[in-house]
Amino acid sequence: MIAEGMRDARPGEIPFRLCRVAVQLLPVSGASVCLRSNGVPVRVGASSEEASHLAEIQATLGDGPCLRAAEVGAPVLAADLTAGRDARRWPVFAQQATAVGVRAVYSMPLGDEAVTVGTLDLYRDTPGQLSEQELRTARLLAGLMTVALIALPREENGSAGDEPWLSGLATDHDEVYQAIGMIMAQLGVDSDEALARLRAHAFVQDRTILEVAHDVVEHRKRLDPD
Repeated sequence: MIAEGMRDARPGEIPFRLCRVAVQLLPVSGASVCLRSNGVPVRVGASSEEASHLAEIQATLGDGPCLRAAEVGAPVLAADLTAGRDARRWPVFAQQATAVGVRAVYSMPLGDEAVTVGTLDLYRDTPGQLSEQELRTARLLAGLMTVALIALPREENGSAGDEPWLSGLATDHDEVYQAIGMIMAQLGVDSDEALARLRAHAFVQDRTILEVAHDVVEHRKRLDPD
């Protein structure tokens, strides 16, 4: 099934294709893949709009299973976001995830023992643990995703004049870093403070960090010093 899902895929399509295969192979309703980048997970593929939105929720909050898995370099399995330990561990993320019908999240680190480059995040609409076989399958998919993100040629067709295969997958997040730079200059704060202010503004307005960053870059929004 994995081989069939990857058939004739261009390099830039592989994150999306593997997310879609994950939904076919595992008892999950969605999947997304994010790169680890300066505190803001960069989404490079998702099986659906809902999965993409859930990745952006974690990027906006700066909290959730995705960020924890990237931090510790080990799977983080939140089997029940409706109650108990998992709901208490990430209360705001759990509230927002369950509001859109997600009841469990399983985050698989991408990388090796030395470095974690991102996560494969699996979303389920019912609470529950993955079985040992399902967890092995999730780890296999995470390993394949790691190869796709690290070992594939940097150019689409191997020619020097072609665009890198990741080009265009993370374009929206470029605006986040542009917005952080603009806030640093406007308010005289460091990058961590600028990111915290951007996230706080997005949270208060019930928007994603990408949406607020776009307004900042387009000069439609200026954050106040207070």
